[in-house]
Amino acid sequence: MNNHPGGFTIERIEARILDIPTIRPHKLSFGSISRQSPVIVQLWLANGACGFGEAATIGGPSWNEESPESIHHAITQYLAPALLGQGAGGFEAALARMDKACKGNAFAKSAVEMALIDAVARTLGLPAWQLLGGKVHASLPLAWTLASGHVERDLEEAQLRLEQRRHHIFKMKIGANAPADDVAHVTRIARGLAGRATLTVDVNQAWDGNTARRYLPQLVEAGVTLIEQPVAHWNIEALKGLTAALGDSALIMADETVCTPQDAMALARGQACHVFSLKVAKHGGLLRTRKVAAVAEAADIGWYGGTMLETSLGSAASAHVFSTLGSQHHGCELFGPQLLVDDIVETQMPIADFALQLPDGPGFGVEVSLAQLDRFDRAREGKAPIHIDLGRQATTV
Repeated sequence: MNNHPGGFTIERIEARILDIPTIRPHKLSFGSISRQSPVIVQLWLANGACGFGEAATIGGPSWNEESPESIHHAITQYLAPALLGQGAGGFEAALARMDKACKGNAFAKSAVEMALIDAVARTLGLPAWQLLGGKVHASLPLAWTLASGHVERDLEEAQLRLEQRRHHIFKMKIGANAPADDVAHVTRIARGLAGRATLTVDVNQAWDGNTARRYLPQLVEAGVTLIEQPVAHWNIEALKGLTAALGDSALIMADETVCTPQDAMALARGQACHVFSLKVAKHGGLLRTRKVAAVAEAADIGWYGGTMLETSLGSAASAHVFSTLGSQHHGCELFGPQLLVDDIVETQMPIADFALQLPDGPGFGVEVSLAQLDRFDRAREGKAPIHIDLGRQATTV
């Protein structure tokens, strides 16, 4: 007798790696990427419903320990076998089974959980946000990253986005150059955008505590209002000192430092940041993103909807969970689809009046194109893995 809710079980799970070029090199403190390689999960239920999930990394394993190849391996060899034949409606039970089968691997687990939630929501004919606590926000202010490394090009890009009414929050990726050069670069951009946009900066862990103490006040003076992960993820003491020193002049946002609810608790206890950057992949899924956000809310810490440069699939899933969170937010940066030369869905989420509009269709509200999956499938095309030479553009070997 089948006792699973709704009489459906998890019947099949498959994963594939895609390789999608970006519209321009995307520069970070640890290197530059010219393509993304998301892992796409497809999950079928016995009732015929199919759901999709995604885990994207930035620069292969350069952001953390997981790579497209390790994510694919963890899903196909460990996570999928642990879930086959199990009930589809028990999301927490599915997470527990994945935890037992495979330690860590948050990105891989997030993709599987995402596909499971999509499949169940489609079975019920509901948008995913309905299963995640209910929608609070119908749209979120959408940031755009200026990461070409050239002042004139960045300002032209920002001006176009402003004229299109797509973005008026701009983030700059720094840390690859000498701190004084980065500050000078940011200052020139800030002057060019003065009074027309909000400017934030992501240092991507590139500075030590002394460097951050010296140069953050100069960034604030230039007009930067939000500073993301200026020091290494382990350096909570430096984050705490910087948060206290900046006071109300600007906000410190933790990213790599806050992955688990336990990380969130440590930062909250230490009053070590003003904002959490939430990313579904690093938290290990949509449900665990909500748990980190709950700590933020309890500690009077704001949140920001971060990205791993996902396609519209992962971006829509993130948008659904972000839509259920509290009001103390600083927008989101789910611009990944705009950075890719092409997408894997039939229709992208609309952007209007500088905000991303939440899709309300069944599941995550986007329809994945199987033809596009085949087009970019690494195995189908026989493409080589992507290797990142730090400080240089991505190359294939």
